Amino acid sequence: MAAKWWALVAVCTGTFMLLLDVTIVIVALPSIQTELHASFNDVEWVVDAYALTLASLLLTTGVLADRYGRKLLFTIGLVIFTLGSLTCGLAQSPLMLIVSRSAQGIGGAIMFATSLALLAQAFRGRDRGIAFGIWGAITGIAVSTGPVLGGAITTGISWRGIFLVNVPIGIAAIGVTVLKLEESREEHPGRPDWLGFALLTGGLVSLIYGLTRASETSWSNSAVIIGLALGGVLLFGFLLNEAFGAHPLFDLSLFRVPTFVGGLSAAFTMNGSLFAVLLFLVLYLQDILGFSALHTGLCLLTSTGGMFFAAAASGRLSEHVPVRYLIAPGLFLVGVGLVLMTGLNGSSGWTHLLPGLIISGIGSGLVNPPLASTAVGVVPYQRAGMASGVNSTFRQIGFATSIAALGTVFATILRDHLQSKLASSPALKDHAASIASLVRQGDVGQAVHSVPPAARSQLAYAIRSSFASGVDDLFLVTGIIAFVGAVAALCLIRRKDFIPRGVPAQAVQEASGDRPGVASAPAAAGAPS
Repeated sequence: MAAKWWALVAVCTGTFMLLLDVTIVIVALPSIQTELHASFNDVEWVVDAYALTLASLLLTTGVLADRYGRKLLFTIGLVIFTLGSLTCGLAQSPLMLIVSRSAQGIGGAIMFATSLALLAQAFRGRDRGIAFGIWGAITGIAVSTGPVLGGAITTGISWRGIFLVNVPIGIAAIGVTVLKLEESREEHPGRPDWLGFALLTGGLVSLIYGLTRASETSWSNSAVIIGLALGGVLLFGFLLNEAFGAHPLFDLSLFRVPTFVGGLSAAFTMNGSLFAVLLFLVLYLQDILGFSALHTGLCLLTSTGGMFFAAAASGRLSEHVPVRYLIAPGLFLVGVGLVLMTGLNGSSGWTHLLPGLIISGIGSGLVNPPLASTAVGVVPYQRAGMASGVNSTFRQIGFATSIAALGTVFATILRDHLQSKLASSPALKDHAASIASLVRQGDVGQAVHSVPPAARSQLAYAIRSSFASGVDDLFLVTGIIAFVGAVAALCLIRRKDFIPRGVPAQAVQEASGDRPGVASAPAAAGAPS
């Protein structure tokens, strides 16, 4: 088999492992919360620790891959991710799990930053469309089987198995990568921007900490104010460093390319809408409706199954249809699906969510394959690692910041609704805050049994109604986010910004009159459009 197809096998195996881990973890979070006695904020950090390390390291590892070799970095990423998965499965406390998830994120960042670049380097013309189509199908398989597999493992064995399942997959991917992949790197790489890395990492961690802390306390809390302010200052410093530094981590001149901006907007809003709200949907299904992890996975299959079929079709269509006519309608369908899921109340069953889950799943499937090719289609192939890293960074920033922000919104709504529902009950009204805290920690049963028997039925309905109202508002917020992304993609993504594969960076620079990496040359036949 040709080396390029082995590259596809290795990249798809790594991608499968990464995405399987994300979807498996989501359905297992309530079990993790119970066994490790974790708070709601601990659960948020289990998700955000992974997303934050991904977002912080993607740009740096993309540049390092261009400099030292994409195969080498991809192999290192696989090793770190596999070891991180092992320690996650052995975690004995929320802190150990969060730290181990950060290790997974380090390995995942390296793989994310190099995977699309490996495909872009290995494939040309029609084969590239086939490769991205297969990659999109594998993405759909991983996402669609993750909730069911995770539910089955969590229900039948333990949540620890959802991490340990990555170990044999990782070992297989390492073997294929070492034995079969060809090395590729940029001919004249720049130096790593360590100051930019430090500013970006510090800024994102401070920002997410401030948002998450706000859900625990209030927006006026001093730690929240300091976290948000420090995050803003560090991120502003990052932009200044990128604009004036000698070896910037990210070429800001790429923001002059409308298609690049449109792709980043789509990446941010895709992960900041449907994928971010899944955490709260899973908590609703298990903590409030009483579903098992397996039952939850089967419910989510209605959405992830649509992702699979739509991704396979989208990968093929991207060679014939302008990508903005796949990305923008896909995000629009995601928004429609999320809005259709609104209207939850204390009497709602899971079937209320069914139409929205199906439609949003189809929409996300349409977005992912063409968005992947767009990420590397507007830069010379020599800089594909950087471009892929930037796009993946925006995906993870959208995911992490949205979960933190949605957690704050949800906590406020839950607390306010509970206080309103319990105001008429003398036995309950003074305990609304403590009850809300127990609910957010997943201890719904303990909250109900903490009050006199005569008031338990009233409290159970108030909790169910308040939780449903909180999730309902999150559906609306994330639906609006998806609509914004659809408009941005439709307006900004243009055919003429894509460049022919194999054109040297210097030729693109001369054609555009800008810094290297700014593409305005016409698209070649067979290039994504």
